[in-house]
Amino acid sequence: MEPDVVSLARALSKLGYCSRTNAAALIRAGRVTVDGVVIRNPFYRLSLRKATIAVDGQRIEPRCTHLYLMLNKPRGYVVSHRDERGRQTIYDLIELASQHHLVPVGRLDKASEGLLLLTTDTAWADKLTRPDSHIPKVYHVHIRGKLRPEDRDRLLTGIADRGELLRAAEVEVLREGPRNQWLCIVLTEGKNRQIRRMLCALGYSIQQLVRVQFGMLELGSLPKGRWRLLTPEECHRAEMPYDHMAIELSHPPRA
Repeated sequence: MEPDVVSLARALSKLGYCSRTNAAALIRAGRVTVDGVVIRNPFYRLSLRKATIAVDGQRIEPRCTHLYLMLNKPRGYVVSHRDERGRQTIYDLIELASQHHLVPVGRLDKASEGLLLLTTDTAWADKLTRPDSHIPKVYHVHIRGKLRPEDRDRLLTGIADRGELLRAAEVEVLREGPRNQWLCIVLTEGKNRQIRRMLCALGYSIQQLVRVQFGMLELGSLPKGRWRLLTPEECHRAEMPYDHMAIELSHPPRA
């Protein structure tokens, strides 16, 4: 199969027209044509390079420019365009979201905070999140209690959970009090809720989890709940693979 062959719903998403969910609705309503023929199957396969796609008779062209931005996600927001339970989503924080189809590069769960990348460039998002990218994500994690040395070793060697082996690339203590610690945990995998699953398996309670770095791109001083556009150089920094010497163990926020 050619590398650019995708489903019709996926094609509309990759072209930056709308989300796959919205695309599927348009397709089933008979509003989308491929090479002049109405297609009602969202899973219809086509070549992005060769096919002519139109919505309501208007040909859809790839966007020549893309948006790349960083959000400092606050706790309590869902990484989703819509939430069936009516919870606040990250798109409530981004004014551009009403004019552009922004996709998140990876995810943070509702209780997690920090650096979240969003873009209209789905190829860039795929590049950063594919399993073989080994791009580091750095987290500051506030736990109740103290991490035992043997548990640190287990985080590094791997913990089996739900049929997956979960492993951290680095684990360091940043700061500690009488009953808690701030850890720096570096991941080069992209498995769902990975840090929470690993620490829960070891019996630790997470008080706060903040992503502070993606690749070599750092969150910096961006205020919580705010976003900003990335420069081309920053986009390149986000793509940089794992380098132990380049990981900066910056000071965690006060609990």
